[in-house]
Amino acid sequence: MVATKKYKRVILKLSGEALAGSKGYGIDPITVDSIARQIKEIQSTGIETAIVVGGGNIWRGLAGSSKGMDRATADYMGMLATVINSLAMQDALESCGVDTRVQTAIEMRQVAEPYIRRRAIRHLEKNRVVIFAAGTGNPYFSTDTTAALRAAEIEADVILMAKKNTDGVYDRDPRNNPDAVKFKELEYIEVIKRGLGVMDSTATSLCMDNEIPIIVFSIDEPGNILKAALGDDIGTVVGGIKK
Repeated sequence: MVATKKYKRVILKLSGEALAGSKGYGIDPITVDSIARQIKEIQSTGIETAIVVGGGNIWRGLAGSSKGMDRATADYMGMLATVINSLAMQDALESCGVDTRVQTAIEMRQVAEPYIRRRAIRHLEKNRVVIFAAGTGNPYFSTDTTAALRAAEIEADVILMAKKNTDGVYDRDPRNNPDAVKFKELEYIEVIKRGLGVMDSTATSLCMDNEIPIIVFSIDEPGNILKAALGDDIGTVVGGIKK
């Protein structure tokens, strides 16, 4: 069966934990390779793909600040963790034949390009994967907010929010509540009011203001990234889908 693409340009948001595999920390090369091969499947359909990776498998700024560390310092350390993950993702993608560029919000020219919006768009038009690293370059903002901001800047059609251990958005934590109800569709304001934890409120508000839909789905099953990119009925859709 030939895949028919629904979106022209997508942003894939990966948590740092997604790269850790079953270990829960650090980087698992087998897991990263599996994700890279799934991203290659998206590229083969002609869908332009950008990625934002978290850093929670290495360092969490909020965890550091809660134990007395200066919040800005802790957040900058978290941004550097996302660069490590982005380089690992780039290496895995290029190993399976996908041209990839890492762009960082904090300049470090020896390892990656600085983030330049027009250059990022040009890379995407040339069918290269672009990985946005180092968050927004500012403390107090999450990588979820980075995904929302970059999606608005590059005019992405949708944010694919790949989650571990959950296949969508529920009214309660399904791990602790067997009778939790899964949502098929949600409005942005409902996510904010209910505090459903799809992304933080800043990121959700940014998506709402720019009408960027979010698809929340499980990364645990191989092939789900491609299904989400093709617009298949998977996970939970937040906000209206652009026609």
